[in-house]
Amino acid sequence: MAASTPGTAPAAARVKRDRTHYLYIAVIVAVALGIAVGLIWPDAAVELKPLGTGFVNLIKMMISPIIFCTIVLGIGSVRKAAKVGAVGGIALGYFLVMSLVALAIGLVVGNVLHPGDGLHITNAIKATGHGQVSPDALPPVDFVLSIIPTTFVSAFTEGQVLQTLLVALLAGFALQAMGSAGQPVLRGIEHIQRLVFRILSMVMWAAPIGAFGAIAAVVGSAGIDALKSLAVLMLGFYVTCFLFVFVVLGALLRIVAGLNVFSLFKYLGREFLLILSTSSSESALPRLIAKMEHLGVSRPVVGITVPTGYSFNLDGTMIYMTMASLYIADALGTPMSVGEQIPLLLFLLLASKGAAGVSGAGLATLAGGLQSHKPALVDGVGLIVGIDRFMSEARALTNFAGNAVATVLVGTWTKEIDMVRVNRVLAGELPFDETTLLDEDRPDAAAVPGAQEDGEKELAKA
Repeated sequence: MAASTPGTAPAAARVKRDRTHYLYIAVIVAVALGIAVGLIWPDAAVELKPLGTGFVNLIKMMISPIIFCTIVLGIGSVRKAAKVGAVGGIALGYFLVMSLVALAIGLVVGNVLHPGDGLHITNAIKATGHGQVSPDALPPVDFVLSIIPTTFVSAFTEGQVLQTLLVALLAGFALQAMGSAGQPVLRGIEHIQRLVFRILSMVMWAAPIGAFGAIAAVVGSAGIDALKSLAVLMLGFYVTCFLFVFVVLGALLRIVAGLNVFSLFKYLGREFLLILSTSSSESALPRLIAKMEHLGVSRPVVGITVPTGYSFNLDGTMIYMTMASLYIADALGTPMSVGEQIPLLLFLLLASKGAAGVSGAGLATLAGGLQSHKPALVDGVGLIVGIDRFMSEARALTNFAGNAVATVLVGTWTKEIDMVRVNRVLAGELPFDETTLLDEDRPDAAAVPGAQEDGEKELAKA
């Protein structure tokens, strides 16, 4: 009996990995078929867009309950409010610094390339640009007020990540203050979390269909001509995002945590594929939460850093807005001096927070920010509408990479990460369970050496 058990367990695990492996092979095949359909039958391909939209909406449906359960369980088990505050403060400070770094890199590349020189603006393009100004983007004060939900339940029904984050923080601190009386509630939420992640694993089997519809619609609507006419801007943007991710973020990860960025991204390979096929970083948000916990980062750090980063740590969007603004200014024949560029980009940095959660936030934020700060440039936004979806993939991949690295860095700075487990996970010794998306055999505090002991001491005092 004792000899047979070790022999059977790896076989069962291997079967699970093989099934999900086939799923993501199917996603790759679906992407290739979608590109082919978009090029051969563009009109029919555009009609397939609801397939991609439906899949992304299924994923978004799971985001609020996953964030709520993760944060409540994390804060409720730590029992140290000061620790949670430190995590939030460090995360927000890091997000601000990296946003400025991303803006600076985009500024340098944009001024070197000057991709908008020699283009001509038509009245149709001007009208298209003004049509991209989204009424959903809010000024800073209204944005802060919008974080407060109308009711406790509406935070889950309206799909606003920051509203869910606020409610989860309040619930977590309340359970923390209740001490042992709150333990039954925490156990109930833990069961709900298992249910939610199991539903998510079921939804993921629709990924090939969603990827096929999304890619086919993008290729069918844009076509080859749009890619050729704006290839310089696209190539410059892709190269800038690549340098930011692998040079800037890679260096930070190596210096602070001692980890190889390629190892981390290999671990998150399926999430990158999912984002590439759907053009939405939100489609991978629930899986990022689950994988960062499995990696060895504590629940409070994951629960606070990941959802907050999806609204405040948009490195790819920062680079995009910088290069797009310079491109439009050059195309209109009104290039901006550095003295004009810096105030505009700082304004766009603030404006991007007001558009958090807005569909197509990159283009909408750019158009809205230009409308408020430099209205004449809105005429040129229509120039990049045709390729925005292709650029949004690079934006989404960069945003996701930035938030994954941020979670590890914040965990390292706050000493809320188990580096022994991290190295074992990245080495493949502790594979991620694709069936449940949870570690059933791992205690809540296992990611942080000594955290369980601290919690027991605090509970004894209470």
